[in-house]
Amino acid sequence: MPFANFFADFTIWDYISSIVDILVVWYFIYKIFMIVRGTKAVQLINGIFIILILRGISDILGLKTLGWLMEQVIDWGFLAIIIIFQPELRRALEQLGRGKIFTRSKQKEAEILEEMIGAIVKASEYMAKRRIGALISIAKETGLNDYIETGITMNAKVTSELLINTFIPNTPLHDGALIIQNNEIKAAACYLPLSENPFISKELGTRHRAALGISEVTDSITVVISEETGAISVAKNGELHHDLTLEELERMLKAGLVKKEETPTTINFWSKWVKKNG
Repeated sequence: MPFANFFADFTIWDYISSIVDILVVWYFIYKIFMIVRGTKAVQLINGIFIILILRGISDILGLKTLGWLMEQVIDWGFLAIIIIFQPELRRALEQLGRGKIFTRSKQKEAEILEEMIGAIVKASEYMAKRRIGALISIAKETGLNDYIETGITMNAKVTSELLINTFIPNTPLHDGALIIQNNEIKAAACYLPLSENPFISKELGTRHRAALGISEVTDSITVVISEETGAISVAKNGELHHDLTLEELERMLKAGLVKKEETPTTINFWSKWVKKNG
């Protein structure tokens, strides 16, 4: 029973330290994947996995030539990675020095959100003036995956130009809703549930009913532009805010999407003591 004997001398502290060790390594690997996601380094990681798989196959099947080639690639690959990805490595080390390699910059998130809201407001201004009907639903905490699956997948960056092009009349994607989730256009031409509220004004069309319907079952914020009047409306929490100005639209989007920083609950006793005693 060599395997059982291996754990026989383990203490509780050894078990705890091993678990912590594994969790730290996995967290480190996860953060590396998050950092390189969407960059050309992803292709490098895929290549490394392929080389390791080929190395294992060569050992199993006894392919000496292939094994020797993979060994050379592995031995010299580390140096090649340093040379090829020198700018990326330098940037990563700079982030490590600033303490940002394991935390996503709140400033960066705020900039992305600000850019997205600006794109929606700009597109709304263009479409409202030309009376181009639009329906844009922005997911918050409650995911909209069920409704995303009913449309045409896009997975694109939110830009005013793309939003406008999507809703140009007589184009394949102009009917239905465009859904934004995780600061990205996930899909267009999506079907949203229609509100069955009997008190909705008869003047409001299908787009407004769909906007109200999705706001009744999720915490999303939906922007509606009327094709008949060019009026801008926002639906959230089961309520429709009608005939908004661009300033009001921007204010509502920021209020609904920008997360406020939590005020600290702990009291800094040291700073209070310093103030009290000069």
